[in-house]
Amino acid sequence: MSAERKPAERKSAGGPRRAFFRRRKTCPFKGKNAPEIDYKDIKLLGRYVSERGKIVPSRITAVSQKAQRKLAREIKRARFLALMPYVAN
Repeated sequence: MSAERKPAERKSAGGPRRAFFRRRKTCPFKGKNAPEIDYKDIKLLGRYVSERGKIVPSRITAVSQKAQRKLAREIKRARFLALMPYVAN
């Protein structure tokens, strides 16, 4: 009873499907005219904070790891200096 089983092959109704291709976003803080991340620039930092006051992850904003660390540090600094709220209004 050691008969080998083959996995069931599924056939799609519409024929072969092509893989979905999503273009990788580039970091908004790289390049010639890129803005500098600074704790005093509340308008810029506010774009990377959710409605609830959480820092938005880099997989959503497409910010590089290095820039994400600096962004998080500057947001926390602005919160500490009471330039930004810790929680949503």
